[in-house]
Amino acid sequence: MAGEEQESNSKGFRLLGILDVQKTPCARDAILHGAGGSLAAGLLHFLATSRVKRSFDVGFAGFMLTTLGSWFYCRMSNAKLRVQQRIIQDGMRNKIVYEGSVLDPTIKPAAETPSGPS
Repeated sequence: MAGEEQESNSKGFRLLGILDVQKTPCARDAILHGAGGSLAAGLLHFLATSRVKRSFDVGFAGFMLTTLGSWFYCRMSNAKLRVQQRIIQDGMRNKIVYEGSVLDPTIKPAAETPSGPS
């Protein structure tokens, strides 16, 4: 029984046999947004024109545009977040390495008084 549960959980949902929606970042949200965009675009076009075939075409175009737009936006946001995390991790690592040394950027050098007669 336990083996069957693990097997069914690891299988996931494949879209067109190539894209594993469960394991691919942003895929699930992009497809759901695309379905909503498709429904809205097709329905609005049908209500405006009463042309079924053209409404289907508009709905399909709405699905493609909404899915791709949502996919790229999500991927760009994730990439930006990863870059910010990497910068923060490098900063924390440098703080640990340089803390208390002469190279510590948080320590300001003391103002030296000029030598000589005053």
